[in-house]
Amino acid sequence: MFSMFKSDPIKKLTKQRLAKLQEAMLAQRNGDIKGYSQLTYEAEELYKKIQELQK
Repeated sequence: MFSMFKSDPIKKLTKQRLAKLQEAMLAQRNGDIKGYSQLTYEAEELYKKIQELQK
């Protein structure tokens, strides 16, 4: 009955991943290559978690 009120973990992780990718893009535009690399890595880790949940 209350399952419809639970948040979807895949949707939440996807939203976080897109935010990380946007932050990475802004870091790259500002010339922060180290920050860009870190944010891109974090986004890839979130993508791996999403893939595991989809299985």
